[in-house]
Amino acid sequence: MGITYADIGIESLFQKRRLDVKALVDSGSVFLTVPEHLAVQLGFDITEVSTREVILADGSHKAVPMTGPLRVHFADRYCDLSAPVMGDEPLFGAVPMEMMDLVLSPATQTLAVNPASPYVPVALAK
Repeated sequence: MGITYADIGIESLFQKRRLDVKALVDSGSVFLTVPEHLAVQLGFDITEVSTREVILADGSHKAVPMTGPLRVHFADRYCDLSAPVMGDEPLFGAVPMEMMDLVLSPATQTLAVNPASPYVPVALAK
């Protein structure tokens, strides 16, 4: 196993700005997170957005700005969500993976559209 990165698009739905970035894929994380410099490039003033308390991997708590609404693109799929502003690189967590019906293969270090639903994303709603 190794570290997996994916090329994604992040779009600010209010500002109509889109950035294509390389994001660290982590199925053990929950959110999509964006670093401050990307939030600013997308047109957000992080001093004027809401904050949310998050729990980090070491168990500590931190209040972070939330950006959104964002549209995240991967392959021919997208999802709309908000993202905490934190870290030094984009982090692509389990929520956007589930929303777009993507699968992570640690053995090949790839993120891909679920082969069981190649044309339309399917979500478990029960």
